Amino acid sequence: MLTGFSKPYVALYGESGGVVSYSSGQVLARGVSVSVSPEGAEDANNFYADNVLAESVQGGRFTGGSVTLTVDGLLAPAEKLIYGLPTASSLTVGTETVSVYKYDDDADYPYCGVGWVARYMSDGTEYFVGTVLKKVAFQPKGDEAATQEEDIDWQTQELTATIMRDDSAKHEWKEFTEDLATELAAENAVRVMLGLAVLS
Repeated sequence: MLTGFSKPYVALYGESGGVVSYSSGQVLARGVSVSVSPEGAEDANNFYADNVLAESVQGGRFTGGSVTLTVDGLLAPAEKLIYGLPTASSLTVGTETVSVYKYDDDADYPYCGVGWVARYMSDGTEYFVGTVLKKVAFQPKGDEAATQEEDIDWQTQELTATIMRDDSAKHEWKEFTEDLATELAAENAVRVMLGLAVLS
């Protein structure tokens, strides 16, 4: 049974000669939830001969999809990465210098890989699985905020991305680990799949 979601990561996607690679991998934010909605051919393609079903190509082949990640708050470096924002400009505020990021004509939305850890429980035993979507393109995010009243209203952000097949020979779109005993082991697997060093 699925019991948790954590450790979302993102990295820039690259490809050369059918070999996929990732760079600039980093933590996206703290994870709240994830929803993957793959799309595929729904119906089998059947061929009949001699009054019976003679051949069939099954439906369900992945053709695209979307992923929605709900996070506690997109970290500024990750926002700059996934939306291809240009180098920050400087703004002088009194005696302080503040970096300002701009969404403008120079923003170049890149392809990314995105990964996370899911926690499961079976027969009283916890285990963890690392998952990576090989190639996604994030859609522009909305902004929403509300003032604090008597109690804190915990406010999250929703990030949506289009899922695609990668440019490897078999056009992969997702990979995931075997069941692992610890969250750290699954997190490190995600990190390695996205080109990052392991955590000790």
